[in-house]
Amino acid sequence: MRRRNTGRHDHDPFTDLLFDILLGFTFMFVIAVTALNPPAKKKGEIPAKAEIIITTTWPDGNPDDVDTWVEAPDGDVVWFRNPDAGLMHLDRDDRGSDNDTLKLNGQTVLNPLNQEVVTVRGLMPGEYTVNVHCYHSVTQQPVPVQVSVVKVNPVLEVVYYGSVELQGQDNERTAVRFTVSPDGRISGLHTLPKTLVTS
Repeated sequence: MRRRNTGRHDHDPFTDLLFDILLGFTFMFVIAVTALNPPAKKKGEIPAKAEIIITTTWPDGNPDDVDTWVEAPDGDVVWFRNPDAGLMHLDRDDRGSDNDTLKLNGQTVLNPLNQEVVTVRGLMPGEYTVNVHCYHSVTQQPVPVQVSVVKVNPVLEVVYYGSVELQGQDNERTAVRFTVSPDGRISGLHTLPKTLVTS
């Protein structure tokens, strides 16, 4: 006996179930392939990991050029002409008012913030020295400089926060010296002067 064509399609529930299972397996396969093949890293990419962050600031809008110098226990020194030294990196060389403007939607915008940041990406046991140096004095006046040392891991801890005053061009001051122990603890903070600036 022949069935009458009513204009409807007959559906087999078993076929629908097989199609849904196939769709599910395809979806899981795509996710697995994506997870197994992570995006390629760019050549020269530096991980954003930091163990210690050293921040130097001086008054907003001050045109004087203050530089941060940091010496690691192995003698490597990071400064504006050597922004990558071992496990340390100078994120930005702030030159006072010289590089404080940027173009935004065709407008020149002034960024008055004076700040340099050095990140230490791995802990090396021994003594670190943090110095500040007045590279160029426009004002010919003393410049108050704040320095902070923050240990990031395992929890955020402000190890040091203090200020020094630079008395004019070419004046160098030791802001802080500290020791990192083999287990990563920071101790032995002091300000015994040590010259790092080379001509």
